[in-house]
Amino acid sequence: MHLRDAAMTAAVLGFFASAWFGWAQEDPPKAWRVPLSVGSIVSLAVAVAGGVVAWWQWGSGSALDSDAAFRTYLIIVGIEFAVAAVGAALLVLLRQSRYLAPWICLVVGVHFYPMAPVLRSPWLYVLATALTVVAVAAPLLARRSRLLPSAVTGPAAGAALLAVAGVSIGAALAALAG
Repeated sequence: MHLRDAAMTAAVLGFFASAWFGWAQEDPPKAWRVPLSVGSIVSLAVAVAGGVVAWWQWGSGSALDSDAAFRTYLIIVGIEFAVAAVGAALLVLLRQSRYLAPWICLVVGVHFYPMAPVLRSPWLYVLATALTVVAVAAPLLARRSRLLPSAVTGPAAGAALLAVAGVSIGAALAALAG
């Protein structure tokens, strides 16, 4: 993975990890509020660090430098957004909006499978699998624990995204140092 791509991966995944920790605060147990807030803050710090390193290293090259790779990236993201939006609309129409978080998590997870080779990041396969498992398990765990699905999906998705963001910023910083 290119240095700039590792930094941008940290920035993007850190940002979205923070969003997932935030979504989990819809109605979590009170004891979870501080850890969720800490997760959001740490995620944003990783996102900022990744953004700064990416900005400093913008000219260092990227897996998306070729037109074909960038076009593939845009197609994958476009399909992800379309599928997420259609599914979300259906859930709202069917009055099942409590399942929005697992649905979005599933779509995001699945989109990382084709994205991993485009960005040349094997860690994205790990993230894809983790998010997909979270999305499938969250409704069942939420029902058992009498929590909203977002309270189960959010912390797990946030932690998975933050873990890969941490690996990515670590790789970027190691590349800078070496």
